[in-house]
Amino acid sequence: MNESAANTVSQNSAPPLPSRRYAWYTTVLLTIVYIFSYIDRTILNLLVEPIKKDLQLTDTEISILMGPAFGLFYVLLPIPLGWLADRRNRAWIVGVGVTLWSAATIGCGLARNFVQLFTARIMVGVGEASLSPCALPMIADSFPPEKRGKPIATYSAALSLGGGIASLAGASVLIWTESAGSITLPLLGALKAWQFAFVVVGFPGVILGLLMFMLREPARQERLGLAGEGKTGILDAFRYVLSDWRMYLGFVAIVCVMTTVAYSQGFFAAMFERTWGWPAKQFAVYNGIMNLAMGPATVIATGWYIDKLFAKGLKDAPMRVMIAGVIILTSTHALAPLMPNGTLAFGMIAINLIGMASVTAAGSAALMNVAPGEIRSQMTALYFLTISVTGLFLGPTTVGILSDSVFGAENIRYAVALVPVIYGVPLMFTLRATLRRYRRRVDEVIG
Repeated sequence: MNESAANTVSQNSAPPLPSRRYAWYTTVLLTIVYIFSYIDRTILNLLVEPIKKDLQLTDTEISILMGPAFGLFYVLLPIPLGWLADRRNRAWIVGVGVTLWSAATIGCGLARNFVQLFTARIMVGVGEASLSPCALPMIADSFPPEKRGKPIATYSAALSLGGGIASLAGASVLIWTESAGSITLPLLGALKAWQFAFVVVGFPGVILGLLMFMLREPARQERLGLAGEGKTGILDAFRYVLSDWRMYLGFVAIVCVMTTVAYSQGFFAAMFERTWGWPAKQFAVYNGIMNLAMGPATVIATGWYIDKLFAKGLKDAPMRVMIAGVIILTSTHALAPLMPNGTLAFGMIAINLIGMASVTAAGSAALMNVAPGEIRSQMTALYFLTISVTGLFLGPTTVGILSDSVFGAENIRYAVALVPVIYGVPLMFTLRATLRRYRRRVDEVIG
């Protein structure tokens, strides 16, 4: 089928969209699920020092728990789950996933050694792997292309909301348990402060899992006739990506740099404590307030701005925003650890958050506009596979290895500062060509 015929199929046979109210209900529920996935994933970052002390771990072992342990199946399972999501009920897939990762987060709180914590982190990744192939395609299928910027931005705001809530929850637990000592719970017994934190943030996922099982998923939109109904496989997604591999490589590379830098920030709490003497609870409170105050607002504004530019005929608007965001985040992340005091460093991190949030929101919107409906979940899975592999495996491990082997634990800030230099500088030479190629591809998919 040629391009014009494909576009005709897409426009003439489009199934009806859900009502605006139900479309936004779907978006809000998935956003809440995403918030708790991020909380469960990142609560470990605030508990580095007590976990290191109780379990006698090194920075390298902590970096393995942050990245490879969580990412081992998180980056592999979206491929088969994306195949399944293009054929079966996506809401049910997420329902199973959120229940599993919440139980595994509680399991992290019961860990007594590195192996047990490593195993529990693996299971968190297994459960969270269900979300990425399903959530964004469900939101995209609930709105027309010209109205997707704001709902996708709303969903993307979950990263900032989750980070903020995780920080404040972690700080509250740490402050409370300083006076309460160990906590004894029915069936679970005596728990240390960091163990109790895992239990607290894991519990709400059980309720969210039930709500996902009751959600009606939207019909799939914008099919291009790549194959018969229900017959597209992962090879079709690979072939489609390879048909314009330079564009997709350049596009994904931008987000890969963002995730690599973002996951390396798991050491921020430890860096502030070792470098400027900030207790973890102090950093957690400030970080939580900053994320809640700035992150969602930036993401929502990004979605609004993308829709505004789109309405003016700039269909490459998401890519333009991504390029601006990646320049901001790489420069500010490199400078923040080198500041003379914690206050200036934290101010630089606040600016960094703007770049992070912009790339997060714009990247998801950009992908949905170049992913045909019948392989959208599988392309989303490939997207999250790539950005997660690079972020989880390169970000924290680069810091951990440089800290242990080059700079020393007390000079961890230099290890943190090098991450955007190593991975971000080469990217800058590819941005112009990526923008040009993206313009051509988006015209072929949405016209």
